[in-house]
Amino acid sequence: MRSLCHPCLWPDRAAGSPPSAAGGVCVAVASPPGRSFAALKLQLPLSAPAKPVRKQHSVRLHQQRCPRRSELCSSTSPHCAKPHISSFLCLPVVAAAEMDTAKGKSPDFLPPFRHFATQAIHVGQDPEQWSSLAVVPPISLSTTFKQHAPGKHSGFEYSRSGNPTRDCLEKAVAALDDAKYCLAYASGLAATVNIAHLLKAGDTVVCSDDVYGGTNRYFRRIASEMGLKTVFVDCTKLENLKVAITPETKLVWIETPTNPTLKVIDIQGCANVVHKHKGIFLAVDNTFMSAYFQRPLSLGADICMYSATKYMNGHSDVVMGLVSVNDDSLHERLRFLQNSLGAVPSPFDCYLCNRGLKTLPIRMKQHFNNALTVARYLESDPRVEKVIFPGLPSHPQYELVKRQCTGCPGMVSFYIKGNLEHATKFLRSLKLLTLAESLGGYESLAEHPAIMTHASVPKEAREALGISDTLIRMSIGLEDPEDLLEDLDQALKEAVPEHTNRN
Repeated sequence: MRSLCHPCLWPDRAAGSPPSAAGGVCVAVASPPGRSFAALKLQLPLSAPAKPVRKQHSVRLHQQRCPRRSELCSSTSPHCAKPHISSFLCLPVVAAAEMDTAKGKSPDFLPPFRHFATQAIHVGQDPEQWSSLAVVPPISLSTTFKQHAPGKHSGFEYSRSGNPTRDCLEKAVAALDDAKYCLAYASGLAATVNIAHLLKAGDTVVCSDDVYGGTNRYFRRIASEMGLKTVFVDCTKLENLKVAITPETKLVWIETPTNPTLKVIDIQGCANVVHKHKGIFLAVDNTFMSAYFQRPLSLGADICMYSATKYMNGHSDVVMGLVSVNDDSLHERLRFLQNSLGAVPSPFDCYLCNRGLKTLPIRMKQHFNNALTVARYLESDPRVEKVIFPGLPSHPQYELVKRQCTGCPGMVSFYIKGNLEHATKFLRSLKLLTLAESLGGYESLAEHPAIMTHASVPKEAREALGISDTLIRMSIGLEDPEDLLEDLDQALKEAVPEHTNRN
């Protein structure tokens, strides 16, 4: 048996020997002769004062804790990346939280939702529903279905009204949202439009001020022409929401975390405010968090919606929207609108999204781990003005995040030092991360909100929200974290050469 240190190797540590007095995380690996590694045991430092590894993000702490710093934590060592990069490749936060739970400590975030992975794999997927007993739900491309007699069918009559492949997806997502019903749409905006059709001319929408650019554009330029009035407010302050609600208000729309400045809104607090008034729906855009990290309906929301294009599908190959609800009457109205407006996804897209759900728990854990590593790295870099990541203690709503969520997604925003030229140079210098819109796929993306995703937001509104020329939004994917850090480091070096890095 030998022991490994993460991220550095400790080949000289005897099996079972305690960590050094300085602390550290030891991984004991048992390898029987002639067999692959069969056991992996994580051992926390024995010294009582040691803090959880997930909070050790300073270079100084890492250097104190690595007993072979002079040999292994150098750019010439085969075991580590550059020292200012390797120090941030700490024990994954998910693993650390699981160890805390096993030791009877309270993890920072809510515990994972029970049976989530099992539900993602099995709900709505019963082979018995198919005459072929197919284990993987088939793609039903037929647009129409035979009826036993006029008006007597087996649950499906026309594919816009209902489709077997879509039905499998909707049942699975409903389970993951802890909801009674789910409806799938052709895109996230199609889902938004269907929800807006619950209202009538003269009604008012109270919308959080920092939202996806397409949502902002729809409410400002499309819904307004249909007679809907939209008021944009900062819903991180519940008092603003209380003041904004009027007798004409019929829908409160919040996005949390917000896009792109990642503000976090108290869903339960908003629900308490909204439900003091009759006839108002609270809708939560849960796109960034996904069902794995946040369940808005359980916190009091009436509607949970997604652009499933992002994390729920997770492979950047589907455009789709999802809406989950619990209320029977609300479901009936939305189901009628889904069929009547006709913005439904194709069976093939439903198949792909359904498949993506099967790996959602695994993907989200890695997104969280990688994003936290990137955020900690950037936060210590002198070339970066400010980092915004809900999983950092520096985030203004960090305590709320821990009360409301089981973790954080891969979204990291930051302000680079300098001006638009520096931000542009950084984005053009990236080699591993791709300069592109969208988010939530397995690949890492970076974009410039003011020019790209939020260009349709009026300039004065962008400036008020902090969507400046130096704001960069990243969707951190599933790559090896050291490769992500090295790419960010070289791009920052190209963009802001006047600032030295942490070496």
